[in-house]
Amino acid sequence: MRWIVREDIDGFFGLMTDNLVQLIVIGALCEQVCGIRPEKVFGTILPGAAISIFIGNIFYAWQARRCSRRENRNDITALPFGINTPSLFAFVFLVMLPVKIETGSSELAWKVGLLACLGSGIIELIGAFFAEYIRKHTPRAALLSALSGIAITFIAMDFAIRIFNHPLIAFLPLSLILAEYFARVKFPFGLPGGLMALSIGTILAWTLQAIGFNYMNTEALKNSFAQFQIVFPKSSGKEILEILTTDYFWKYFSIIFPMGLINVIGSLQNIESAEAAGDHFPTMPSLAVNGIGTIIASFLGSCFPTTIYIGHAGWKALGARSGYSILNGFFIVFICLSGLVNLIFN
Repeated sequence: MRWIVREDIDGFFGLMTDNLVQLIVIGALCEQVCGIRPEKVFGTILPGAAISIFIGNIFYAWQARRCSRRENRNDITALPFGINTPSLFAFVFLVMLPVKIETGSSELAWKVGLLACLGSGIIELIGAFFAEYIRKHTPRAALLSALSGIAITFIAMDFAIRIFNHPLIAFLPLSLILAEYFARVKFPFGLPGGLMALSIGTILAWTLQAIGFNYMNTEALKNSFAQFQIVFPKSSGKEILEILTTDYFWKYFSIIFPMGLINVIGSLQNIESAEAAGDHFPTMPSLAVNGIGTIIASFLGSCFPTTIYIGHAGWKALGARSGYSILNGFFIVFICLSGLVNLIFN
């Protein structure tokens, strides 16, 4: 199987957009809800999250290539991977924000968030050893119907509402996506639909801003250019050891434990979805790397667990293979460690 095929480019833009949205949400919630300083958000939290995403993306790309060699096939699609959305909101609003309100310390809120992330990762890692048993004894329909419900209500519905809330910007990119993904329309020069949609949406937003619509913040954009700097992930092991001596883990265990279980079951459902699409991936290592990625995230300053994403069947239908996962991992690391994510955020 080739490292990158043309369809991987389209898959990359889809997965990249998904991950980018999660990073922007992390930045907004950490700053505006938890009061964490921008220097901490862009200098510690996002670089740590980027490394955890990179590790998973590279592993699942390698896993797809290994399966391809084993089965003598060239159509294996890597499992998509990124930040876990339910855990993101749960940890911000049910763990970090209460600590911030109770103590007035955004620094302590961040440390407790690290502890929550670590706990979730350990639960995911332990769950990896039991997940295959659950998968064998649970009907596929039960696993995939719940997955479909989550995809429609929790993921698609919010963005559908946003599209109708900003029709001048969103309708044309939406039509391009529908044309390529559903009508199989091929664009000139083989341009990917995801790239076309992002480019035209961006051009529309700035054009409307120029003629008087308030869609883009030009002042924030100018300021962000002055904040470009190379950053490297920072170890947060000391902070985790410090917070482990407190009772915060048990205080928020009722949040951490179910979110960890949800992550295990959600990832298991996505592995089953890949199986239904024709790609068999072993359960234990797939889930173990998921948990390891989350644990690494916590020790590098990120409060947010990683997970196997919904959407494998969609990327496979596009023709994406392993390259889209590799491209996404390198792109996320590049924007977070170069400071470019701050420009995108603004």
